[in-house]
Amino acid sequence: MEISAAGRLEVRITAADVGKRVSVRSSIEHGPSGEKFTDTVGILTSWDNGVLRITRKSGERVRVAESALVAGKVVPAAPARRRGPAASYEELARVAARGWRPVESERLGAWELRAAAGFTRRANSVLPLGDPGLPLDDALTAVRRWYAARGLPAYMQTATGAEGTQELLCAELEKRGWVREVTAELWTGALAPVADLGDGSSGVLLSRDADEAWLARYQRKGVSEVALRVLGAGSPGVPVPGEPSVWFATVPGTPGAAAPAAIGRCVVDGRWAGFAAVEVDPARRREGLATAVMAALAVRALEEGASAAWLQVETDNEGARVLYDRLGFAPHHAYHHYRAPEGTASEGSAPDSSVPAGDGAP
Repeated sequence: MEISAAGRLEVRITAADVGKRVSVRSSIEHGPSGEKFTDTVGILTSWDNGVLRITRKSGERVRVAESALVAGKVVPAAPARRRGPAASYEELARVAARGWRPVESERLGAWELRAAAGFTRRANSVLPLGDPGLPLDDALTAVRRWYAARGLPAYMQTATGAEGTQELLCAELEKRGWVREVTAELWTGALAPVADLGDGSSGVLLSRDADEAWLARYQRKGVSEVALRVLGAGSPGVPVPGEPSVWFATVPGTPGAAAPAAIGRCVVDGRWAGFAAVEVDPARRREGLATAVMAALAVRALEEGASAAWLQVETDNEGARVLYDRLGFAPHHAYHHYRAPEGTASEGSAPDSSVPAGDGAP
């Protein structure tokens, strides 16, 4: 908090600081354990009619009454990372998008509109990395028309919590009635320590394709030809030079088992290896199979020149979060999927709300 020469706390932020990262202290009534103040750090997204709205790293929006302010200041854009490879939000967003490609995409200025017949929100949402080239309301209308023409609900994938993320856009979407449905996090870590955990005796099999056995363990139901194209990052089988390289890992189950004991997926793209679909037979958990799968994939990714790793994990998946923390990963930013409100006649046909955006996966 800012302290004056006289030793008093001071408010050193104004409405002109909207869009900046701030730290504020405000008074509260009936706080826990008799506390009288609370501190909030995040992006100041608005200051209107005597109310500040601040978006925390997690994406949580906090409302602070101007009359309750005790102190406040602008703080550096992002704290130094304690571990993991350095990377910008935009770099990671583009790498993650290349690792989970839609079957159809179109540019709207710097935004990318993505569709894959509803298989996961990631492949059926807008990735807004920059200026759409239109006023925001016009851009959102164009987005809704594009998805409605494909029989899909309109989703926007945004991020918070890192330099260059989209707290202001999140606030504007919420003003317009867009509803946040899913929040997850992107974590990063060094690749070599993961590879070092493998001992070569786990029986992990690697393949360029997701075969029937792999799909039998995959939790996403109704896997179609479109889903297989997304899983293959647009280029299943032998990779095309300059394109992401995709690997699928399988730990066979016991003889006669309906599905493998464990599976995983890895996309190698330059210095990055992205892990996904790490799933283990519930009856075989706590045997180290998830670690073995990731280690085997990490070894192959190192051989292809990668040195850093990323993965996406839902905020309520505590088991996965404990595993990834133990493997040296740490959160980089949170990302969110906002669904458009019901359409109006001026926006063309409204999206069919009965069409799912996949299977619940972000």
